[in-house]
Order: sequence, then structure tokens, then C-alpha cells
Amino acid sequence: MGTTTTSDGVEIYFKDWGPKAAQPLVFHHGWPLSADDWDTQLLYFVDKGYRVVAHDRRGHGRSSQVADGHNMDHYAGDVAAVVEHLDLRDAVHVGHSTGGGEATRYVARHGQPQGRVAKLVLIGAVPPIMVQTPANPGGLPVEVFDGLRQQLAANRAQFYLDFASGPFYNFNRPNAKPSQGVIQNWWRQGMIGGAKAHHDGIKAFSETDFTEDLKVIDVPTLVMHGDDDQIVPIADSALLSSKLLKKATLKVYKGFPHGMCTTHAEVINPDLLDFIKA
Repeated sequence: MGTTTTSDGVEIYFKDWGPKAAQPLVFHHGWPLSADDWDTQLLYFVDKGYRVVAHDRRGHGRSSQVADGHNMDHYAGDVAAVVEHLDLRDAVHVGHSTGGGEATRYVARHGQPQGRVAKLVLIGAVPPIMVQTPANPGGLPVEVFDGLRQQLAANRAQFYLDFASGPFYNFNRPNAKPSQGVIQNWWRQGMIGGAKAHHDGIKAFSETDFTEDLKVIDVPTLVMHGDDDQIVPIADSALLSSKLLKKATLKVYKGFPHGMCTTHAEVINPDLLDFIKA
């Protein structure tokens, strides 16, 4: 693990495990979490001989709690700073949720033009755009995201506890078996980050339009989504993104939640490995 500093002075924390000569896998975490949310995947893939890299987004985890730059252009630029600092090439970028948007913009604007990217994976990812607009009538009303901002500002600690205990992992579904360890780890990661970054990040993940980014990506892309995702509904995300990408493979997981990389790692990890090796 280490840090690098971006052109605008933000210190970005990252983990870098495994052989430096091995193919790198770069993991982009969801909101409002950190690189730690990928630990199950990092341990699995480093054991398979890969070099695994995961960073904390600006304002999240152990990166600088700066007041500004909480938008997808800066997020993608920060990833580029880490990738260039480590000189990663032939990389597979794996993004979950907000991290899926970040990875999409990074690949389209930085990684692909520089010839550094081999493949892309989008898991429960926010593209093409989450919020409802005239061009995106199937999106979620902006009032949904206003509600998230209001809850965060009023009592962030309780809001995060409720979010992890309920819809994120589908622990609110009948016959669900909530894991207190998983809930507490989500809460821990969220509370380490900065409230300003998390508040502004809601606009970034919900209102950014990735349509043009998706259209220019020409590396093989695996789109993975649970059909019971309560956070990023599949109909307005994966089903649309997979049609905009030039080389997409869509995998839909029946009954899986938004946080399926944690709750169903025994299914997701081998599927990821198969795509990376193919």
C-alpha cells in the first residue's frame, strides 16, 4: 500500500499487492466506501497470481478529505494518477456501483487513449445515468437523491447503519440472514470518509451521464448485475449500458443484491476470473 499526490494536491491512498510483473487488476469501490470493500476479491486474485490495486477515492477512506473535486472527471483523473504512478499496463479495471462510473470515465478518457487497458468490468454500476431526465425517463426522480443528502446531513452515522442493514445487501428481504460483521464493516468504511465528499458524491454518481463514455469504449467489457438490486435498478443501468458498449457481455444474477461482491463472492469471483482469463 502507498500514496500518490494528484496534480491538484490530493493525496490518494492505494493498496498494491502481488507480483509487480503480473497482470494488474484495478478495483474501483462504491459510495461511500473504500478500497477495503474489495478485500475478498483482492485476496482471491492475489492468490491466483495477479497484481491487485485498489485505491480510496478522494474524500473517502484514507485519502485526503478535501472539500472540492467530488465529481467524475476528478475521480477519473485521480485513478489516472495512481495508474501512471505505478505504470500499470494491460490492466483490467473492475468497478462497482459509483466505482463503475469512475472506471467507465477513466477507461474512456485516460486508460484507453493511453493504451493501458485490456478489459473492463462493471458490477452493479451506475452508468449510463441514474437520475430521471427527459432523455432518461426510466431513471430515479431527483427527490430520491435529495432524500439521501438530507439523511446524510441529519445523522450520517444512523443513515449508514440503516443503509447497510437494509437495501444495500438486501438484508431487508424476507428470510434474509443479515451479517453484523458485513453491516459494521460497511459502516466503518463509510464513517472513515468525509461527510462533504459523500454529500457531493451523491450528485456525481446520480447525475453524471456516461452515455458518450460507453460508446467510445472498445475493450471487452463484462457487465454484471443482480436483478434484485435495490440501489441501482437493473432496467435503467446494466440493460442499457450493455447495449451502448461495443464489446459487452451481460451477466444477470437472479435475486442478487447490490452488494453481491460481498454476499455472493463465491459466485462472483470465479466469474470474474473466467472473464479475465478468456
